[in-house]
Amino acid sequence: MRQRLLEMERKNLIGKLITLIQLLVSVICIVTVAGSGMLPKKYLIFLIGALAVLFGATHILQYPKNKVLRYTGMIISLLMTIILAAISMGMMKTDDVLEKVGGATYKTDNMVVVVKKGDSAKNIEDAEDYRFGCQTAVDQKNTDKMIKDIEKKVGKDVKTEEYESLTDEANALLNGNVDAAVFNEGYMSMIDESIEGFSEKVKILYQYGVKTEVKKEKNVDVTEPFNIYISGIDVDGPITTNSRSDVNLIMTVNPQTKKILLTTTPRDYYVTIPEVSGEKRDKLTHAGIYGVDRSMATLENLYGIDISYYARINFTSLVKIVDALGGVDVDSDYEFTTLHGNYKINKGMNHLNGEQALGFARERYSFEDGDNQRGRDQEKVLTAIIHKATTPAILKNANELIAGVSDSVQTNMTSEEMSKFIQMQLDDQSSWNVESQAVSGKGDSQSCYSSGSQLLYVMWPDETAVQNAANQIKKLQEEK
Repeated sequence: MRQRLLEMERKNLIGKLITLIQLLVSVICIVTVAGSGMLPKKYLIFLIGALAVLFGATHILQYPKNKVLRYTGMIISLLMTIILAAISMGMMKTDDVLEKVGGATYKTDNMVVVVKKGDSAKNIEDAEDYRFGCQTAVDQKNTDKMIKDIEKKVGKDVKTEEYESLTDEANALLNGNVDAAVFNEGYMSMIDESIEGFSEKVKILYQYGVKTEVKKEKNVDVTEPFNIYISGIDVDGPITTNSRSDVNLIMTVNPQTKKILLTTTPRDYYVTIPEVSGEKRDKLTHAGIYGVDRSMATLENLYGIDISYYARINFTSLVKIVDALGGVDVDSDYEFTTLHGNYKINKGMNHLNGEQALGFARERYSFEDGDNQRGRDQEKVLTAIIHKATTPAILKNANELIAGVSDSVQTNMTSEEMSKFIQMQLDDQSSWNVESQAVSGKGDSQSCYSSGSQLLYVMWPDETAVQNAANQIKKLQEEK
């Protein structure tokens, strides 16, 4: 009899211990959720109350002599512990991603040394006696930093030849006048515009990232109307790397009226780049080479508005995002088959998964307008992502979406600001009304600040269209 009592007490002790672990995990879960700042206060209070009641119930069930009740309490307690632990881990992961994605404070200029494809050099040390070509038209400061870094690597001064433009420097390399060329990797696509196939004729021998701080002028209350610049880039390196911006969207958000206005500006818009080009004009897409802050300043100047935030999205990593959203609906201007993936695209609305969306966004050879149509299609994909991300459907695949964005999205919105915005959305759970507008212009061939005298396709802004778009942005911000 005594043995049975001892055995019963031992089992009761195990059950009580399990419920105490449940209590500990419950506290951790509450602290984690509260610390994230995402859950509205009323839901947090409900969560605390519900977990307290569950602990009380499972703990009390360990005292009756009835085995069924005790075992039932133990099973419920174990299940609750597992669920709460999973929630806590998920919240911690979400916080980590928000910290990684948000609060960006710097931009990276990826400076490179390129040589001809068949060059025998394997590393920068092999090129110590090479003649290095440099251009003096743009980005002189970073070029000087790169030359100093090369000299530090090879342990001696190197021979340099200066050229007035990127095109002259690139041709000097191909013609054998210099052995290597030094420039910002973001210029590679610009050189391809003037020298067809240049990037395929060279290889990168060495690269050096120059980091520059991007200052955030002021904090904004995300519960009030604000503008965020969304830049679509297509680079293989880190998301922080400066690159041409193929997609340029201004997302005007009014949290009070639950309205979003997406304003598209063509990548070839012929504009001035503040603090870079002076009175000279350049393509809007080229502003991204000088940093996301220069793209923002260019659009602020064009529309006469303030843009508080930016988000850069890498098209090479959008597959995960689109798949996590369950696919996106994209309206195609043409019927064609993509070169990437060989996907059939119908004229009109198409439901695309991640790989199909990437193929659609990369296609240019199927169109007479080539790269310009690709830019428009990339805008369509990005707009479709935003439309889908502002619906309740996003919550169903939140974990996959969080995992997908960490390496492909960068924003200067802090994790605290993102959490506050999420909290606001969870608090009222209202749907958003998303509208779009686009400005237009007239095509022309002009020289650009970043590419020297080479004539490139540009689009002169339609001043009336720009003013109308600016008025719509301001109108939405003023709505109550």
